[in-house]
Amino acid sequence: MLLPHAEVAEIPEAKVRHYLLSKEHKDGRSKALFFEQFGFKSDMWMVLLAALKEHARVHEVSKIETTPFGTKYTIDGVLNTPTGDMPNVRVVWFVERDEEIPRLVTAHPLARKPQTE
Repeated sequence: MLLPHAEVAEIPEAKVRHYLLSKEHKDGRSKALFFEQFGFKSDMWMVLLAALKEHARVHEVSKIETTPFGTKYTIDGVLNTPTGDMPNVRVVWFVERDEEIPRLVTAHPLARKPQTE
């Protein structure tokens, strides 16, 4: 299953610029350092926004959690980056109860899957 209504998913500018790409944000700093190594920069925040939307459109939902406030969708998969590297990331989306449009909650790196022979 893909993220419902991924084509209209919302990602606020502040979530990208002042959280995921902010080295000053207490909780976002490690995320900013991670994304920066793959060519994402705060002055070009729209590039990360587009990559996160694409991630939601192409990867299957790996976990669904229903709460009294709505539904949380977790999506794990590789992220296209400006450097051409494809890091494995987890992106979390939330759809409020009685709504349809998913909103970005967070994104962070996942450990690479071990190689099998």
